[in-house]
Amino acid sequence: MSLDALKAAIPDYAKDTRLNLSSVITTSKLPEQQLWGTVVATALASRSTRVIQELVEEAKGHLTAEALTAAKAAASVMAMNNIYYRTVHLIGDEEYANLPARLRMQVIGNPGVDKNDFELWCLAVSAVNGCGRCLESHEKVLRNAGWTREPIHEAVRIAAVIHAAAATLDGEQALA
Repeated sequence: MSLDALKAAIPDYAKDTRLNLSSVITTSKLPEQQLWGTVVATALASRSTRVIQELVEEAKGHLTAEALTAAKAAASVMAMNNIYYRTVHLIGDEEYANLPARLRMQVIGNPGVDKNDFELWCLAVSAVNGCGRCLESHEKVLRNAGWTREPIHEAVRIAAVIHAAAATLDGEQALA
């Protein structure tokens, strides 16, 4: 299983997705842990069995066991947080924002890897899940830590392309 196998499975009508998948990963300027953690977290957020299997297997050669676990934790905690905080935002009644979430999310404070790497992965998952409030929050943490826009933008690009690959392959599987 590999990135190459995933690219080969993408049909010709989605050539742009196939080429983007190759380029966002192979030409990334993100450090290896940030890149492959983003790949793992967003692959899991895509919910596509094929994408998860291919990309997580390849990522194992680029991440420590701790980083792999943290990337999976980012996908998990943000699956919960993105639904909660997006809903609080979309309801439009700010009183909901004043109510305590009372959801356990301790992994954010102690992810087992560099906190900023974890924040980046949470931001990328939030892009896949479409939670504006979480995107704003994680982007602010990274910018306050001195990050420029470029690595944040790159993580969002990776998330978008992995999501497109997942949607394409899952669509093809449903049509088969």
